[in-house]
Amino acid sequence: MHGCDRGIEQVGKEFPRTLDHAAELWLKHAMPKRLAIYHPSGQTAIKTDMFGKDIANLELLRALAQFGGYEHLHISTHQLASADELVANLLEGAPGPHITTSPILAQDGPAVAGTLFQGQPSLSELAWLRRRAVGDKAYSLIGLIHTIAPPVMREYIAESAIGPVQDWDAQICTSPSVRDAVESMFDQWNDYLQHRFGGERRPRPRLPVLPLGVDGAAFAALADRPDARARFRASLDLGEADVLVIWVGRLSFFEKAFPQPMFRAVEEAALATGVRVHFAMAGWFPSPEHNGPQYEEAARAYAPNTPVHFVDGNDQDLVGQLWAAGDIFLSLVDNIQETFGLTPIEAMAAGLPVVVSDWDGYRFTVRDGAEGFLVPTLGGPPGPVGETIVTRHAARIDTYQAYVGSIAQHTAVHVGSAARALSQLIVSPDLRRRMGAAGRARVRDTFDWPVVVGGYNALADELANIRKAAPDQKPAHRINPLKGDPFVDFAGFATHQLTPRTRLRLRAGASVTDLQRAAGVRLDAAFAEWRGDLQEATRLVERLAKGNVLTAQELLADFPVERHPVLLMSLAWLAKLGIVDWLEPDLQVLRFY
Repeated sequence: MHGCDRGIEQVGKEFPRTLDHAAELWLKHAMPKRLAIYHPSGQTAIKTDMFGKDIANLELLRALAQFGGYEHLHISTHQLASADELVANLLEGAPGPHITTSPILAQDGPAVAGTLFQGQPSLSELAWLRRRAVGDKAYSLIGLIHTIAPPVMREYIAESAIGPVQDWDAQICTSPSVRDAVESMFDQWNDYLQHRFGGERRPRPRLPVLPLGVDGAAFAALADRPDARARFRASLDLGEADVLVIWVGRLSFFEKAFPQPMFRAVEEAALATGVRVHFAMAGWFPSPEHNGPQYEEAARAYAPNTPVHFVDGNDQDLVGQLWAAGDIFLSLVDNIQETFGLTPIEAMAAGLPVVVSDWDGYRFTVRDGAEGFLVPTLGGPPGPVGETIVTRHAARIDTYQAYVGSIAQHTAVHVGSAARALSQLIVSPDLRRRMGAAGRARVRDTFDWPVVVGGYNALADELANIRKAAPDQKPAHRINPLKGDPFVDFAGFATHQLTPRTRLRLRAGASVTDLQRAAGVRLDAAFAEWRGDLQEATRLVERLAKGNVLTAQELLADFPVERHPVLLMSLAWLAKLGIVDWLEPDLQVLRFY
């Protein structure tokens, strides 16, 4: 069936619930020995001002490389990538698979691996490429949904219903809330398609739930440093009894969270408990010169008695000290852009209790009363205002930031509940320790990379079994009818079309000298990657210089068959330069009227 596999425990039928369970599943299932990953940029180094999804993708690639147990990992890219650089960045000195790379159009890597994973949800174009190059059943496609807020992203996801995406393909949802929303979107989209075109099929990829993960041991090591804790707290003039509440994440009120509820909650909790409380926000501002003063103004207005500090989130050493120095993690996200949220898991791995909004992925990762507290949220009213907001963005009147920011501004997080949760933690170091320990246990059992990667492997195995059991079918269309061969789609634009049967001759007065001239003209060299080289073109001209009139097929007979497509393009180029002629002599007579 076209499934939306329910719940974390049903991912790939068996989601590994602990590290030991993951190892058991790896032994039980035929663990994939090869994996192909589509990573267009080929860049695997973390840079400054990176978006959360990009960091999450790089961490996931490293986890797959280090914990996947593969013998061979293939990276398909757009740009030429250095295999040595991939090994250095992905394995980080650890033992791991043999890593190779090639352009995505070379489909042998995915076909041999049996699975092609990408850190984006758009599968339709890859499915068309798979069909054209190696066939629908050559391998399984797995995409990852990071956000469903942008309308254009929802279109990418929904294209799976009209592209050649198969039942052995999947779009991973990082939380049950995302899965439910995507499932509802597909239901509505397929309802529309049925109403528009008729038919009974309701195609969609599988929608398993698989979380993102963290390196639990690495975060624990960062946090368990008394010297770093003392050093950072001293820099803020914090005493031993003072409490430091921290936020880690992008400082964007229009794509992450409006900070006012957090400022108010920290202020109210400090006043209620009589404890000296500081609030540190680590991240980076999209526009420091504008956003920084806006945050500072809000902090003065809503937390006038609470010191608020802004920490450079690009300084990894400083952020590492913050994990050691903090007492409570606070993240009252209110934005539909956020669908999972890595930082609460990082905080749990660091041993901190968390106070987070009851929002999408947060309610999936944090159990209220166990690792921390979930703070109730209130969505805005449905109706014409919301419809106008999305219509303005879809019509490109408003930016995406204005779209999601407008929704976030009218989404409430319960300040009183947040203040009460903070107060409980502020007055009870023992509660902080117990919830922090529970958080570390949850990460170890559910969100540590070896456990998460075990779920990816189980999913790949399940999709492979579905693919192998599916009957062979001959597709009606090998390539996308909307994006076909331009020399076919626009064949009627030209008077004639070059084919293997086209008869060709050298134009009177033309010779190899014309090619030597062309070699010095930059315009003649344009788009040379689509045709044979100059040496091959010279051989073609020399054959015609003997006075031969040959079909293109005859002309190419002495060349390897695999070179024929690009050499046909060379012949078109030679005709363009006026060196080769395709018209019969009687068709070249000028007629004057």
